[in-house]
Amino acid sequence: MEPARVTTLYLLCGKIAAGKSTLARRLAARPATLVIIQDHWMSNLFPTEVRTIDDFARHSARLRAAIGPHIVDILRQGLSVVLDFPANTVTYRKWMRSLITQADVAHELHLLDFPDAICKQRLRQRNADGEHPYQVSDATYELFTSYFVPPGPDEGFNVVVHTP
Repeated sequence: MEPARVTTLYLLCGKIAAGKSTLARRLAARPATLVIIQDHWMSNLFPTEVRTIDDFARHSARLRAAIGPHIVDILRQGLSVVLDFPANTVTYRKWMRSLITQADVAHELHLLDFPDAICKQRLRQRNADGEHPYQVSDATYELFTSYFVPPGPDEGFNVVVHTP
């Protein structure tokens, strides 16, 4: 007899090229689980509009506002969701917490705790492969990393830590 499946919102936190999307695909292979990928939506909805970190902040906020109610509806239908959006700032995590609360589901926040050297090596490989929707320079990596804030215990998330 299989154990009961619990509807879960899976969240991902880690620097650029830490392996969030790779982990997202693995988590989404679970039964009755789907993945929603921010980079896919952003690159299709705003293909030329995201040129600065301010552009990213503005357009990602628009995407979160539009897709949030849909995610809650999916979770309420009993499907688990892997949210391949970076849970890298307190602001993003507050939004994610609101989804958990509205849908009244379980959650896991997967923290990929990898050093910059590994992330930059993976980033260079990802850029060379050319399959990712965004080419990220070292300068852009550093800029986004400067905003990275790992989750604190006061935020109340069920954190699963992944290390090299």
